[in-house]
Amino acid sequence: MKRPSTQVRYMAGMVIDATGNGMYLPLSLLFFHHVTGLPIERVGVIMTAAALLSLVSNPIAGVLVDRFGPRAVVVGGYLVRAVGFATYPLVDSPVTMFLAVALVALGDGSYPPSIQSFVAAIAQGADRDKLLAAQRSLRNAGLGAGGLIAGAALGLGSDAAYRGIVLVSAAAFVGAALILRTIPVPPVTVRTETTAAPRKGGYRLVLRDVKFLVLTLQNVPTAFGYMVLSVALPVYVTQALNAPESLVGVLYAVNTVGIALLQIPVTRRLIRYRRTRTTAVGALTFAVSFTVFAALSIIPSESVQLVGVFAATALFTLGEMLHGAPLSALVSSAAPDETRGRYMSVYQFSWAIPTALAPAVLTALLTLSVTSMWLVLAAGVVCSALTLLRLESRLPVQAVHPNVPTVPESQEGQVPLVVAENSSERLA
Repeated sequence: MKRPSTQVRYMAGMVIDATGNGMYLPLSLLFFHHVTGLPIERVGVIMTAAALLSLVSNPIAGVLVDRFGPRAVVVGGYLVRAVGFATYPLVDSPVTMFLAVALVALGDGSYPPSIQSFVAAIAQGADRDKLLAAQRSLRNAGLGAGGLIAGAALGLGSDAAYRGIVLVSAAAFVGAALILRTIPVPPVTVRTETTAAPRKGGYRLVLRDVKFLVLTLQNVPTAFGYMVLSVALPVYVTQALNAPESLVGVLYAVNTVGIALLQIPVTRRLIRYRRTRTTAVGALTFAVSFTVFAALSIIPSESVQLVGVFAATALFTLGEMLHGAPLSALVSSAAPDETRGRYMSVYQFSWAIPTALAPAVLTALLTLSVTSMWLVLAAGVVCSALTLLRLESRLPVQAVHPNVPTVPESQEGQVPLVVAENSSERLA
């Protein structure tokens, strides 16, 4: 019997992973509150403190990826998280809760740089964009399915339901690890990861790469923009627009279902264009969405507000589809093969820091001025778009253009900035 293709196995792993995450994420606070009896506020503080360890494991994972290869780190991270989830039912105090959550956080921190490096190893050129698009689409579907399963289980109202959910999530991580472990790594990547000596200099190599640092920093304003759906939008809709709380769930569904259904066909149309320009258009679409949200706060008509909030959410969803997958492919393609783990680790801080700061920053801006918060976010993503366009000519050609054949790295390990004469002129 013929073994499923690399892409099929990879996506199967992502669906299992996302379903397990989707089952647990909606009830993370409730689980520990239910098991330990601690107040929700104290549970939140302990979880935040433990989650900070993910910032520590992120750079460690980058080094491990370059030393042992991305597949080993992805699989190892899954197993660490599985062990952490398996200990959750044993939690009986603040100390044991911190230790269990910290173990999961260490696995979480290793995931972004290792999975991005893994995708870069198993897919090249436009295939990388397509795989990342399929990943975003199916992960959204898996998260939604997991949430529905968790909701049905919690409807039983028993301790066994809570413990069953986290144990199934642990099993999902083990299943994802076993599937991804079977995916073959291309020979050139195996050679680089197992036989080539690691480049000397550690993270100094990345910090000396000015264009990659600019590429990383330009993502910070947009990363804050991504957080509005979970942090700012619920407060804005219910307090500034006086809409019912149920509308928040509907808007979230518009976003997740939209990406699940449309990300793949949208990306198939985008791969003919430069990744920098597609990503910049996505950032500008975010800016339009945020501007519409800002305008709604000064419009008195409730019917116009209702239509406007759906339109702005749809624009936000379109911005995600235009921005997310092309940017991931652009960044991973701009990093040298043999140090991609460290490069992806540094880039991940452009997401991790805004994610950590967003609750405080966005709520402070909301308190200061509802309209100003949206306009500040809009200005930030416009700056990101303009920076990408200015940076385009300095990035490797095969990073910018999905359809340029892979160019071997030079002896110094850097990707050449030129290819065959006029090749870039023939591409959109």
